[in-house]
Amino acid sequence: MKNARLATAQMLEKTVNGVAVDDLSKTIDAIKATPAIAKFNFRIRNQWVNAGQNRSTADTFYGAGQEQSRLMPFVLEADEPPVLLGKDTAANPVEHLLHALASCLTTSMVYHAAARGIQIEAVESSLEGDIDLHGFLELDKNVRNGYQGIRVNFKIKADVPDEQLQEISQLGAGHSPVFDSLINGVPVSVTAERL
Repeated sequence: MKNARLATAQMLEKTVNGVAVDDLSKTIDAIKATPAIAKFNFRIRNQWVNAGQNRSTADTFYGAGQEQSRLMPFVLEADEPPVLLGKDTAANPVEHLLHALASCLTTSMVYHAAARGIQIEAVESSLEGDIDLHGFLELDKNVRNGYQGIRVNFKIKADVPDEQLQEISQLGAGHSPVFDSLINGVPVSVTAERL
């Protein structure tokens, strides 16, 4: 009985790739009618623990015209592997960047495919990036501190022709805020005050 009610609810509320497409359409219409609700401000608080360890908390954010709160804050841990003098208690910051890119590309792809009515059965991705410590350690001013290049490979299971599979993979890159921030850069200001 419970499964029948769930199936009926899903038919009433059209979902594609787990995305409530009707709600997505309503969101788009609401933003068209009131453009100001499209402005979001995400934030985290970070606290250093020891050596390479630090902890960020994601809790409140501003969006849809008001402050938003999560039911429970998310805590993101970061550390460095022993070869980089850490205790290896968590992924390091540049691995978190790869995760942010992977998850944003995937979410963007899945949402935009859903909006087009394209069913995706599964998505997997692998990312890798190259960093040269000569920059971070100030051993060579000609070497940048960050990634010199990042490669993303998707494996997508969908009942579509090969050329459409490539188009689907580009939906992520074409709409991902993280991808856009990395490719086009974003102004970052840094200030400090006494604790």
